Amino acid sequence: MAFERIILASASPRRVALLQQLGMTFEVSPSGGGEPEPEQDEEAGAYALRAALHKASRVQHQLRARRAWVIGADTVVTIDGEILGKPSDEDEAKAMLTRLSGKQHEVVTGFVLLHQTNGIEYTEAVRTKVWFRKLTPFQITRYIKTGEPMDKAGSYGIQAKGSALVDKIEGCYFNVVGLPISHVVAALEKHKAGTLF
Repeated sequence: MAFERIILASASPRRVALLQQLGMTFEVSPSGGGEPEPEQDEEAGAYALRAALHKASRVQHQLRARRAWVIGADTVVTIDGEILGKPSDEDEAKAMLTRLSGKQHEVVTGFVLLHQTNGIEYTEAVRTKVWFRKLTPFQITRYIKTGEPMDKAGSYGIQAKGSALVDKIEGCYFNVVGLPISHVVAALEKHKAGTLF
């Protein structure tokens, strides 16, 4: 049995690739219009869920997709209670990576499933602990020059060159990439959207 119509409300090539590797049939429709900013003292999970809901709701409205399952997701990095988004420039990327060097931080992905006809709005925030190895200023600069940090929360991508920065993780690896696949599939199956196997 396959899943019902699914729309991924994301432009992230990493989220697209994660769903593709499952062999799922789905549509990609980026929400556009930017993302909301974190509110003062907003907890990382609450912010990630709010941003994910913003994306999914926008796409559902744009496409008038009442009978489709719309998946929205947002991934943030948090350390010492502060949310680190995507760097605006190389200097900000350097500051983030320097702060993460040799320390533990948390990656939180909030995801949302919307189905307007069924009246379903399912939300879940998945957390993974990540430990960075101690990095030298030279290593940080060289990594930034690859260009990889510039479109990623916390200024690194664990699935590519950034894997060399990570000492260990505790929790879901795919959550750090950008979508906790097993959690998403379990939620779809729970709400009778279909089954993967």
